[in-house]
Amino acid sequence: MTSVPATPPSNDQLATKAQAWSALFSEPMSELVKRYTSSVFFDRRLWQADIAGSLAHAEMLAAQGIIGAQDHADIQRGMATIAREIESGEFEWQLDLEDVHLNIEARLTQLVGDAGKRLHTGRSRNDQVATDVRLWLRGEIDLIAGLLADVQRALVEVAERNVEVILPGFTHLQVAQPVSFAHHLLAYVEMFARDAERMQDVRRRVNVLPLGSAALAGTTYPLDRERVARTLGMEGVCQNSLDAVSDRDFAIEFTAAASLVMVHVSRLSEELIVWMSQNFGFIRIADRFTTGSSIMPQKKNPDVPELARGKTGRVVGHLMALITLMKGQPLAYNKDNQEDKEPLFDTVDTLKDTLRIFAEMIGGQPNPATGAKEGGITVNADAMRAAALKGYATATDLADYLVKKGLPFRDAHETVAHAVRAAVERGVDLAELPLQTLQGFHPAIEADVFEALSLEGSLNARNTLGGTAPAQVRAQLARHRARLAEG
Repeated sequence: MTSVPATPPSNDQLATKAQAWSALFSEPMSELVKRYTSSVFFDRRLWQADIAGSLAHAEMLAAQGIIGAQDHADIQRGMATIAREIESGEFEWQLDLEDVHLNIEARLTQLVGDAGKRLHTGRSRNDQVATDVRLWLRGEIDLIAGLLADVQRALVEVAERNVEVILPGFTHLQVAQPVSFAHHLLAYVEMFARDAERMQDVRRRVNVLPLGSAALAGTTYPLDRERVARTLGMEGVCQNSLDAVSDRDFAIEFTAAASLVMVHVSRLSEELIVWMSQNFGFIRIADRFTTGSSIMPQKKNPDVPELARGKTGRVVGHLMALITLMKGQPLAYNKDNQEDKEPLFDTVDTLKDTLRIFAEMIGGQPNPATGAKEGGITVNADAMRAAALKGYATATDLADYLVKKGLPFRDAHETVAHAVRAAVERGVDLAELPLQTLQGFHPAIEADVFEALSLEGSLNARNTLGGTAPAQVRAQLARHRARLAEG
């Protein structure tokens, strides 16, 4: 025999009963305060985590003999019904019930009666919400890790096609030395790989159980918190009840890691925007990621990279908001902490959307007929090469050449500076100066200098670990391919 009442309470009755403090107060909450304090219309995305946490808690309560087997069975049955209702859109979310937790608990009580009321034994909304956010964020981190891998794969795919393409490397936005375009792209692969590592490190600290800490001091019931942690796949339990219910370090730490991801996206965006401009013309971005002008018909604007660059400020702003939220709070839980969710949720949404679109924008989409990737970034190798020839990018190679002939580097540096000045005055590249002219700067210069002064010679000479030589770039590509395949 179940504990379901013969006449289920109405939604209004449930809303009143769900306010556990109502008997203490002489007047109802004002409608303005109700709207101001409610979180249900943004925290309801936590419903799956809330149900999972409640089911694990109920299973433990039954195993500990705190609730009966029938109550446990009723709770499982009621939660299954609620999950179906939410998934189908039939569930009625009520502002009066304030948040996702009370909405689900009220509906459970409506479905299974007293068993629904017993579910809250040994817990508070304080430890319940902290658990729900951690469970939800753990799943989102796993999704983000996959998206970071997708972006890295897209970059690797473009890099593999462009190992021999020569790009001017810049410092201070001045032409510095020639580099492989693939080498340049792999710098971003390294950044996003570090981001993925940070996310996994954050996940360890997210994946710890607050449930069982109750409001702030623990509970008098004989809970088995480690059992709940194992059921939920969490790596441990929070060891101090005060800290457990009030800690939001994990949200701040995640948002800091997300901010770094977006900073890396923003740096890549800036380069894509510059490279796509007519003054550079290094790349073309597929039309589906660009827009036109309402007045200038010739324009093709890189809206996606520009907007990603802008959204970086949004995510960094959320980090500042969360840090400021926590800076003045005494122990333990305070209502301020309700303000953690919207910045955290928006950070997750922004980051996931950005990574999805960048993976496709860089790597393209598979053609259903051929399976080959199409669209994405198209590289103009000739424009890159022409740009690399404009800024005396092989000047350092001439200095290195002279050092190998026995000159101290500082003397070689000074000699090359004179050679560059002569080339500038003549309007030619160093490699276009006659051998006789070059020998006038130092007699050790011989005919083999032109190999050192070529773009290909410059790349090939940097054949050390981490260098831009094509052999080194191919080795790094193989390393990244293997690493991403394992992941």
